Amino acid sequence: MNQKRQENNDILQNLPGFIAHVSQSLDRRNQHAQLFPKALSDPAIGSAVLFLLGANNAGVEASLGPSLILNRRSIKVKQHGDLCCPGGGIAPGLDSIFSKVLHLPFSPLTRWPYWVVWRKQRPREAQRMALFLATALRESFEEMHLNPLRVKFLGPLSSQNLVMFQRVIFPMVGWVQNQKQFVPNWEVEKVVHIPLRDLLRPQAYARYRLRIRTSPGFDTNPLVEDHPCFRHIDGHGSDILWGATFQITMVFLEMIFGFKPPPIESLPLFRRTLDESYLTGIQ
Repeated sequence: MNQKRQENNDILQNLPGFIAHVSQSLDRRNQHAQLFPKALSDPAIGSAVLFLLGANNAGVEASLGPSLILNRRSIKVKQHGDLCCPGGGIAPGLDSIFSKVLHLPFSPLTRWPYWVVWRKQRPREAQRMALFLATALRESFEEMHLNPLRVKFLGPLSSQNLVMFQRVIFPMVGWVQNQKQFVPNWEVEKVVHIPLRDLLRPQAYARYRLRIRTSPGFDTNPLVEDHPCFRHIDGHGSDILWGATFQITMVFLEMIFGFKPPPIESLPLFRRTLDESYLTGIQ
């Protein structure tokens, strides 16, 4: 265990090596995987998000190494208060055009070292990947003013199902270079940086017990669910990472660092009640 922890620390302390390790690990995993079923390029079913990594900033100590960069949803949208990757549903016309722009030289896609192989050997999947990356970058620009030209595309992750909505998420992994400030729009309360080093601490995980208010009989027969989660605490407050974004993060951590969170039965318990506004947003 100590040896593995030291190996992971070495990976995190060498940013160029970390970026290369992520890109190569994704490529090895994806060589024989079918990642983009045709039906799920339908905007009514599939969504694309950017699993965004970057050097720590916004007051976070540089010595903590790279961070996962997430948005906290504002009270005006569904699932308000939750942490999520920037992204959303496909805009078929606009994102199809943008995906063609990504085929031009010096775009995040064509600078990806594995793009030529995908385009030649997996042309249909390459086309869908370009569409999902276009969606993720467009949404990231809208939500937090992420500059797409500063994003280094590292590859796709496997898809994940939303916990409470009928939707499939396609994560695109990216590294943002030299963007020190983000400007959230009305959908985002704030941008949150979680050091990857913290995500590798087993003691930071917990069991999230949700009581879901969905019917008039809630008080006598509530729907109760337990979910694994990660507790992020910094000088600005605390957040709970759970649901689909948690699952995407765990897939990434296991692939890159060989890390798995402790069994849910062994984790400390935290409770929350979700009312109807969580499912609809407060207008």
